[in-house]
Amino acid sequence: MTDERLGARLPAIVAALPRGSGIVFRHYATPPPARRALFDRVRRIARARGHVLLVAGPPLRGGDGVHGRDARRGRGLATRPVHSIAERIAAERAGVDAIFVSPVFATASHPGARSLGRVRFGVLVRGCRVPVIALGGMTGPRARALRPFGIAGWAAIDAWAPHGRA
Repeated sequence: MTDERLGARLPAIVAALPRGSGIVFRHYATPPPARRALFDRVRRIARARGHVLLVAGPPLRGGDGVHGRDARRGRGLATRPVHSIAERIAAERAGVDAIFVSPVFATASHPGARSLGRVRFGVLVRGCRVPVIALGGMTGPRARALRPFGIAGWAAIDAWAPHGRA
């Protein structure tokens, strides 16, 4: 997941991700011309590294798909954020390719937001028919602890920044 907190470090962070990673390009607050230029730069790096690149927020051409509350099966990949069982069911019905379930743990992206924790996360994803990506306060060890729930992967912002903080 990208956002403005990553600043000028974003291209280097994208280049350092494990080959074949996925990126959700957000940058909601960046003015449109600068957002387009940054997206193009990230896209060049993503292509060179074999990453999948999804666009959230205002549409941008050139990604591999979209991420958002209204995403549905169509051209390219589609993923949705999910915070409740109702949202999970809606995402499954929309035919998305994966869901990002959050916040699993406390996160700097949404200070003060109530996190799911392991138990509620497990209840929310039980029986899910699409791949689940854990988000919110995620780290490698936390992702390993969620493996029994069958997660397909995990996403982060701060965990990818140098020293684990943006």
